[in-house]
Amino acid sequence: MKYSKKIILKEMFSYVKIIGFGIILAFLFSTCIVVNAQTPTSSMENTIMPGDRYFGFRLSYIVDVPQRQDIVIFKWPDDESEKYVKRIIGIPGDVVEIKNYQVYVNGELLDEPYLKEPMTLDQKMTFIVPDNSYFMLGDNRNISKDARYWTNTYVKRNEILGKAIFKYYDGNVTFKMME
Repeated sequence: MKYSKKIILKEMFSYVKIIGFGIILAFLFSTCIVVNAQTPTSSMENTIMPGDRYFGFRLSYIVDVPQRQDIVIFKWPDDESEKYVKRIIGIPGDVVEIKNYQVYVNGELLDEPYLKEPMTLDQKMTFIVPDNSYFMLGDNRNISKDARYWTNTYVKRNEILGKAIFKYYDGNVTFKMME
C-alpha cells in the first residue's frame, strides 16, 4: 500500500501534537501541582534518609494553612535557589523555646515521637515566630543545620513550596505516603 506524502506528514504532525501536549502537561504538573525534592543529608533521619526522593503537593496549602509538625519543602531563606525539607515546629505567633534538651511551644513540651534521638546539646534559645512565618527544625536535631543556625531564622509562607506527602525512592523504587 502506497501512502502519499501528505498523509505521512499529517500522521507525523499528529504524533508531534501528542508529544507536545504531553510535555506541556508534564511542565504544568511539575510547576503547579507537585514539587520534587531529594534530601542530601541526614538532617531528617529517621523520617527521611539521605538520598530519599519524594514529592510535595503544592496545592496542600491553597485552602488550608501549614500546621505544626507538617513536613514541608521550602526555599531556604538564606539562599532561595536551594530547596530544603524540614518539619514545621513553630507557626505564626508561637513562642518556641529550646531548653533542657527539649522543645517547648507556648510553654508546653512538644511531643516528638519522630525524633531520631534526644538532643545532646543543652541549648537555651527562644524564638518568637512572626506573622506569616514558620520556624523549622530537622528531626535529627543533633546534626541538623536548621532554623536555629540560619541567618534568616524564619520561613515566610510564600517560600513554602508544598507539603511532603509521597516518597518514591529510597535506594529502591518505592511508593510510600509520608507520615
